[in-house]
Amino acid sequence: MELLHKVKRNYKAQFSDDPIMVKASGRINLIGEHVDYNDGFVFPAAIDKGIIVAIGRNEDSCCYATALDFEETYRFGLDEVSKQNNGGWRNYLLGIIHELQKRFLPLGNFNMVFAGDIPAGSGLSSSAALENSIVFAINTLFDLGLCREEMVKISQKAEHEFVGVQCGIMDQYASMFGKKDNFLLLDCKSLDVVSYEADFDSHELVLINTNVQHTLSDSAYNDRRNVCEKISSMLGKKALRNVSEEELTTLSGKITLADYQKAQFVIQEIQRTQRAAICLENKDMAGLGNLLFSSHEGLSKEYQVSCDELDFLVDMAREDNGVIGARMMGGGFGGCTINLVKKGEGQNYIEKVEMAYKNKFGVTCSVYHVSISDGTYLLNE
Repeated sequence: MELLHKVKRNYKAQFSDDPIMVKASGRINLIGEHVDYNDGFVFPAAIDKGIIVAIGRNEDSCCYATALDFEETYRFGLDEVSKQNNGGWRNYLLGIIHELQKRFLPLGNFNMVFAGDIPAGSGLSSSAALENSIVFAINTLFDLGLCREEMVKISQKAEHEFVGVQCGIMDQYASMFGKKDNFLLLDCKSLDVVSYEADFDSHELVLINTNVQHTLSDSAYNDRRNVCEKISSMLGKKALRNVSEEELTTLSGKITLADYQKAQFVIQEIQRTQRAAICLENKDMAGLGNLLFSSHEGLSKEYQVSCDELDFLVDMAREDNGVIGARMMGGGFGGCTINLVKKGEGQNYIEKVEMAYKNKFGVTCSVYHVSISDGTYLLNE
């Protein structure tokens, strides 16, 4: 693994000792977008792209963390952990440490080097992978005894408090618990999960990156969550997971049409996700593809988290006989589409899309073929 050797080589060049090595995976989500913070069902899988961390103890009076991708090193003391203005990657690290300190866990000073191969802003959860890699590495180094579920919740809380994104649990969970060659139907209320083999019969998944980077804390992500919580509260429910479309109609005229449509999307997306699991299990690829297209239509028109570039790619997919389903993936406002493409048709479709996208927007899109992998784990060379 080139990335593994790069991280370890840089760590040893700086600190000499042999580090603990951890990898946390990015994730894709087949369907079930913006429903995790509504206690809904999501259908993610970990992928072979991720973040690798090298970590070791030191006897200094402070900690050192190097982000190779940014060519930056940060020196800080454990007694001065606080959210940084425009802190970028530092706030992910500091947020994790802050959560561990709140639990009065015995931390010591450490050296850390990390890097990743997840394209930033692509909707493949580089942030969750970074959080999970850090908390898993620190937990291992200092033998803190945290279970994976506790680490997932620490990662999520760090993103809430230090990064400013009120995310649901899906990204951190998929990155931590991912299972090779399987999608996870995750109930975000109970955290119960059922694995489904990632077998698309005579089709394959292709990701196309708009190369429009989303920044969730700068987008309307938190506003969407606030709308959902407001409507749930008006109906006396904890989350939209517990609201039916019939119950939602009682609010017609009492809330804006835009807010009504956002809630309607969430309710329908939860239903689509459960149906998608049945389609995958039964090898009903046509049914699954239709659900993907319907999901994007709702994300674009009702939830309003798409953008021109994402809509353009999905529209092209609709018009191509080699593609049976596509939608935007991730928080929105940029990032990737996920496409269900007939095997043997992929290359022709990709070439067509690349040319049309460049002609339309004047920039290139990027195409990824990813493998479904395990989540977060210790690396052994």
